[in-house]
Amino acid sequence: MPARDIYHNAVKAALIKDGWVITADPYFIKYENAALYADLAAEKPIAATRGSEKIVVEVKSFVGRSLMHDFQQALGQYLIYRRLIELTEPEYQVYLAIDDVTYQDFFSGKAIQVVVQANQLLIIVVDIEREEIVQWTS
Repeated sequence: MPARDIYHNAVKAALIKDGWVITADPYFIKYENAALYADLAAEKPIAATRGSEKIVVEVKSFVGRSLMHDFQQALGQYLIYRRLIELTEPEYQVYLAIDDVTYQDFFSGKAIQVVVQANQLLIIVVDIEREEIVQWTS
């Protein structure tokens, strides 16, 4: 089992507050010879006739010595997870969950925004102290 990110429980609580049901903690990704774990899977009913929305969430804290290095690691992990999930369970959308301070201070920079947009990262921004989702980006 992988180590949990320091914001794992706060993100999980924020998803639950937002009406999501946690369906896996962690979420196992298996494709051919690859076996990986994303942090969470969750499901939210949409409407009686439409079923539910399903997401996989990778939580990142960005507390290392270099935000850029943390971003490179998170981006690579996100892209790998997204591609393998597209192949195995395409009904899931993959999100990167980050704290609101990192989003405001780092992700708002033009260089990071260019990379986020080019790679179509889906991001959940969470107020860690209040354990609340403050923004969904797409």
